[in-house]
Amino acid sequence: MRLCHCFFIAGVLLTLSLKAQNKQILYDFNEIPQSLSVNPGVESDFKWYAGVPLLSGISAYGGSNAISIHDIFANDGVDINIKFRERALEVLTPKDELSTTIQMEYLSGGFRSENPNIFYSFGGYLEFDNIGYWPQDIAYLLYDGNADQLGRSYDLGDLKVRGSLVNVFHFGINKKIDRSLTIGARGKLYSAIADYSSSTNNGHLRNVEGQNNRIATNLNADLLLRTSGLRALRDANNSETLGNEIISRALFGGDLGLGLDLGFTYHLSERTTVTGSLLDVGFIYHSGDTKSYSLKGNTTVEGIEIDILDNFASLDRDFWQDLVDEVEGAVPFETDTQSYVSFRPTKMYASIRNDFGEPVGNGGSQSCDCTAGSSGGGELRTKYRNSVGGQLYMINRPRGPQMALTGFYTRRIGNVLALKGTYTIDKFSSTNVGLGMNLQAGPVNFYVMADNLLSYNNIAATNYASFQFGLNIISWGRNK
Repeated sequence: MRLCHCFFIAGVLLTLSLKAQNKQILYDFNEIPQSLSVNPGVESDFKWYAGVPLLSGISAYGGSNAISIHDIFANDGVDINIKFRERALEVLTPKDELSTTIQMEYLSGGFRSENPNIFYSFGGYLEFDNIGYWPQDIAYLLYDGNADQLGRSYDLGDLKVRGSLVNVFHFGINKKIDRSLTIGARGKLYSAIADYSSSTNNGHLRNVEGQNNRIATNLNADLLLRTSGLRALRDANNSETLGNEIISRALFGGDLGLGLDLGFTYHLSERTTVTGSLLDVGFIYHSGDTKSYSLKGNTTVEGIEIDILDNFASLDRDFWQDLVDEVEGAVPFETDTQSYVSFRPTKMYASIRNDFGEPVGNGGSQSCDCTAGSSGGGELRTKYRNSVGGQLYMINRPRGPQMALTGFYTRRIGNVLALKGTYTIDKFSSTNVGLGMNLQAGPVNFYVMADNLLSYNNIAATNYASFQFGLNIISWGRNK
């Protein structure tokens, strides 16, 4: 039993490893080309850019909202099973979200058309997205069993999980309507490598007083798990062709879907700006290598019943198998290969910003011609040394939207260096301080960002940590 507990604890900690992706530092940091990825309507001030392949945009986020690795594995003399019970099992609830989003950009670029008010962007990236909620009752059932739990009902609906590994190709158009308004849209083509979903579960398992035995167990289940691509990846892994299978499914050999991003930037006044974006409004149609598993029905069992007088001649019969057959007859476990549709986790950003201080880029101290006044985007508003504002982030999840609020301050030092500090509050942390740096050395653009800096003195004890970085080549100037 102790070994079983250890495996269960390890599995829980793995699912607690990462949280949902909120790119609050990158958002509205329009010195960085990748800000187009979180708002296709951002104001751009360059003629073209090209991301360095596999280095133009990488982000990773890690954390949990209630416990840390240090809470479980600290060398404090307390047994790991006791720590897990006191710090996880008895603390987490079905409202606690365990989620992951990781992106790796392998292709990124953009260019301005002959009309200087229109900018095109394109690229591709891999995205792994996973969302799950702490299955409180199921965790107690697996960890403690249901012995001596008369009258207790275990909610099978606590089990909610959804995830996917998708390759995304995108092409966007950014247009400056007038001096105050810029809008943008980006179309996406999804090629799903793998998908799994089990988020509509219902039912319970309850111990009640029996008629023939002291305890009877009532099982009422309506469980469904849908998968696509998992069998193909498993078979490829067994035959050592996993890499080829992933590439094949990523390049239109998997399940295909369509999506749309929308965004805008609007100046309320010379120094006050509002922005907003809606990302991943889309779906994927899963029709290849699909397999669904369902468990649906209702039954009450009182264990193995043996009447010595009636069954004396057949006491060597497998009564346990008889019980299993009885349960499976009432609550059948079925599989099918029907196609299904999954919807992408839609995200929304909004912000308001006030600029102040001296204008940037005036005078003869410029190190590159990358100011707003000499950009390839026609007449743009003046950039100022300082910006302060607030941002809202939301992402659609099975138990409702996940939200975060961010306050930020941006400081520009000439045309070479820009720094952005953020303070974010969400369900994972209320002390999340982040910092981003954008460095422009001639045509070379480098940026790096990190969150939750106050916790970096002890990473194992933190509930949240993240970083982003990228490398681009940028050109400024009007089209001839």
